[in-house]
Amino acid sequence: MELHLAVDDLVLLAAAVMVVGVVTAGIAGRLQVPSLLVFLVIGMVVADDGFGVVQFDDAELAQSVSVVALVLILFEGGLSSSWRHTKAAAAPAVLLATVGVVITAAVVAATAFVLLDVSATTAWLLGAVVASTDAAAVMSLLRGAPVPRRIVTVLEVESGLNDPIAVLLTVGILETWAGDASPAGWIGFGVLQIGVGIIVGLAVGAGGAWVAERAHLGGAGLFAVLGSGLAGLAYGLATQVNGSGLLAVYLVGLMLGHRMPRHQHALRTVHEGFAFAAQMTLFLLLGLLVFPSELPDVAGKGMVLAAALVFVARPIAVFAVLSWFGLGARLMAFMSWAGLRGAVPIVLATFPLTAGYPEAELVFDVVFFVVLVSVAVQGSTIVPVARRLGLTADPVPARATIMGLDHVNADVIELTLDASAGVVGQPLHAVPMPTGIRISVLERGERTIVPDGTTVLSAGDILVVVADAASRAAEELERWVAGPHSSPMG
Repeated sequence: MELHLAVDDLVLLAAAVMVVGVVTAGIAGRLQVPSLLVFLVIGMVVADDGFGVVQFDDAELAQSVSVVALVLILFEGGLSSSWRHTKAAAAPAVLLATVGVVITAAVVAATAFVLLDVSATTAWLLGAVVASTDAAAVMSLLRGAPVPRRIVTVLEVESGLNDPIAVLLTVGILETWAGDASPAGWIGFGVLQIGVGIIVGLAVGAGGAWVAERAHLGGAGLFAVLGSGLAGLAYGLATQVNGSGLLAVYLVGLMLGHRMPRHQHALRTVHEGFAFAAQMTLFLLLGLLVFPSELPDVAGKGMVLAAALVFVARPIAVFAVLSWFGLGARLMAFMSWAGLRGAVPIVLATFPLTAGYPEAELVFDVVFFVVLVSVAVQGSTIVPVARRLGLTADPVPARATIMGLDHVNADVIELTLDASAGVVGQPLHAVPMPTGIRISVLERGERTIVPDGTTVLSAGDILVVVADAASRAAEELERWVAGPHSSPMG
């Protein structure tokens, strides 16, 4: 007697791929190989052209699963973004995400039309599909890179905001090919994509934070589940009226991270895992969808397009848009190189497939090749290029993790002091803590210290701070760390 359910083999295969993927990603990280590339390769290896373990050619299903994965990735990206840094980076990021995308698409399309012997519609489709940078690739590869924080923020915000323009261009070109588009239709669709995405994202984020802070949910896990629900709600509401659901999702994450600092730790801890699983699933699935045996036929076209994108289109867009902000040639050169392509272009490349466009297979294969080159070459050289350009990361005075304790109406904050923190080298009595905030214990190397007024703070100290939940602890601590101060803050 035996029991074997239909789903058993699928669970075993999925679990095995997940374990192998995670372990391989860890090894790849130590070797400075992008984990996203590893997942793409694993997908191709287990698919039809590889070992044939998985047979998959459903473009519509891949598109649907990819959108869900992008929702999780963009939501976590918004949660992890600093509101203050995002506001400072808004102007250059928005211009890159709009004007920059159009410039990139136009240059790539012109190159494709002149050099690749394709129709004008196909050339424009190729340009539109690869015009936007990819949030999954940018956010996963730039974190920890030795680059000024403001540059990383511009690139992250750009990748979170530029999807609507790429979608507008791709859908508009396909509608024009089908004979259903007009100039007024293009403009109306674009306004709805961006306007509705912004309105819904900010409204759901602000409203969700207001409800969560008053619902007294208790368990940290419930806040994480609520966050996922709000992300899905924002996506669904925006798409119901032709708005950009992906833009709405990113803004919801940004708003929740800003409005719910006491619960940001719970939200981020859970959604970092969700986002990693989504990235892995997304790139595995897209790897399954491609047939490696067909790539050599488009390798020439792919290399031409990749070279045009990386060395011509992206630099023209970056320098044309950002020269007004006085960033300097080295920073703009790095931003040109760091405009990685990833899952979003491949997902957009499925649109011609589902629309029945005659040269859809060519578009998909060329775009996949371009993404493969981008992730492999640009992704693996982000750090060396930054060092070659003489870029260094900004000093971070403190890294704070906030854990809300609702049952006692207090917060526990873990804070690590950097050498550049103004309070370093000062005895605590010389830098009084803000009202309602106290250092409970201090960890220094292997030692745990209960501090008093004579304790001198040192670089690398890990402070465990207890704060009244009614205080604006994170903002007060940020100002305190920048010290020294001669009187208490409150």
